[in-house]
Amino acid sequence: MSVSAIPGAFTRQESVFRDRVCADRSTEFPAASGRYHLYVSMACPWSHRTVIVRRLKGLEDAISISYAHPYRDERGWAFPGGEYADELNGFAYLAEAYERTRPGYDGRVTVPVLWDRETGRIVCNESAEIIRMFGREFDAFAGDPGLDLYPEDLRAEIDELNAWTYSEVNNGVYRAGFARTQAAYDDAFERLFTALSRLETLLGERRYLAGDRLTEADWRVFPTLARFDAVYYVHFRCNGRRLVDHPNLWAYARELYQRPGVAETVRFDEIKEHYYTTHDELNPKRIVPLGPLDQDWWEAPARARSSSRALASPSSSERSR
Repeated sequence: MSVSAIPGAFTRQESVFRDRVCADRSTEFPAASGRYHLYVSMACPWSHRTVIVRRLKGLEDAISISYAHPYRDERGWAFPGGEYADELNGFAYLAEAYERTRPGYDGRVTVPVLWDRETGRIVCNESAEIIRMFGREFDAFAGDPGLDLYPEDLRAEIDELNAWTYSEVNNGVYRAGFARTQAAYDDAFERLFTALSRLETLLGERRYLAGDRLTEADWRVFPTLARFDAVYYVHFRCNGRRLVDHPNLWAYARELYQRPGVAETVRFDEIKEHYYTTHDELNPKRIVPLGPLDQDWWEAPARARSSSRALASPSSSERSR
């Protein structure tokens, strides 16, 4: 039985804005420095992957960014001010970007959003496509243009990895958390932990998901792993095993966390605030758990000790997150 055929199964809305920025100027959105703006929430895993790739590629000067507040009420992602201000358009809510792009829009308002300053509209709100664009189309403006997260010789394998990790892991935790029947929850739970076991085995055989090279497949799965013990294990009832109960996955997740520039993108305080205060049907009292305790993301992963590339040393501010 397909997931959609199970009564009470969670079904994710498809992203609706799917235009592309291209370096070869084959679309109405040519790659350019300073033209595009990224709207994200650091609490959201789909946003998180775009923030990571923007950082890894060194696109901070080429693509500006606004951060939505982690708490989201019925009005959607908000920019109440301070560090959560939209200094580009002055939007109070991200819904205004959707309305400006498509007047009368009545679908879900999601992050991330790639915005075009020149036309004043959304280019894309599909995270998988945004990271693909960041990975290749902006190389002329990137600090690390040689970083290829989708190498041609690994594309078929990366596509296969992306397909099942999205279905069973990235979206799998949501299917467990928002299941409306026991049958839907049981199915999501079983498939999630089967997939985590598959990842655990795979990472016992190879350094990264596609072999010896870090690719977008790794950075697509990492945001879910980073949130697993703090949120999904409790809040989404994914309590079969914790991330730390998977030796290979836990070491792998720490290695990715410790890559230069990545730790500062993992805002555990915002992640917990968002999930535990936003979903009233799951946590109506909005009490935010204090744990997990004694989980050291800076513990040196054994797999990293043989790496030829040194890991970043944590700053005091990063250790406190």
